[in-house]
Amino acid sequence: MDNQGFISIEYLFSIFVILIIAISLLFFSQSAIESSLNMQDSLSHRLILDDVANTISQVNSNGEGYSKSVTLPSNVGYYEITVEKDKLTIEYDDKKGETLLLLTNIDSKYKMHSGHSYTISKVDDGKLVIK
Repeated sequence: MDNQGFISIEYLFSIFVILIIAISLLFFSQSAIESSLNMQDSLSHRLILDDVANTISQVNSNGEGYSKSVTLPSNVGYYEITVEKDKLTIEYDDKKGETLLLLTNIDSKYKMHSGHSYTISKVDDGKLVIK
């Protein structure tokens, strides 16, 4: 009778150890999945910011009167891009990213929102205007 009780205690101990290992594996796999989703989200917003910066640089490098439109995608959630004299800033989900704009002549500060289309044009005095 003592042997049967000893086997059941070993059985309970082994199930407890397996349960602890399974829970820890689930915790670590959840952290890895969440981390990869955060990186994917950051990358998609970074690509949007780089696309807007590239469009501004293209308009700036062409002559006066040149314009180009850009449509900001809305499938990655709400975000706001602030265009200043020498940098672009994107803000989303309490996160922030920046990129520099070199040799641009932007006349004022602009706010661009996800899901909207904007026209970036170079006016007669060489300044960039976003409408």
